[in-house]
Amino acid sequence: MTKRIFLAAIVATFAAGSALADDTCESKAVGKDGKALAGAAKTSFMKKCKEDACTPKAVGSDGKPLAGAAKNSFMKKCEMGA
Repeated sequence: MTKRIFLAAIVATFAAGSALADDTCESKAVGKDGKALAGAAKTSFMKKCKEDACTPKAVGSDGKPLAGAAKNSFMKKCEMGA
């Protein structure tokens, strides 16, 4: 029973972590004047924010940074939140 609760807590933590990443980018999308970004400025900011969050994670099982098609595939999945 304890193992199930522990496993559920771990799964919930990871699910919340991926949701919080989007909230973090969303909450950071504010201009210098303190107002929320909109339109093209928000789109550009969100893309850059998600890219910056995913780039450090683009590492292969051997510990080396991914490159080429493997990196492109990883980044696409990471930025989509999959």
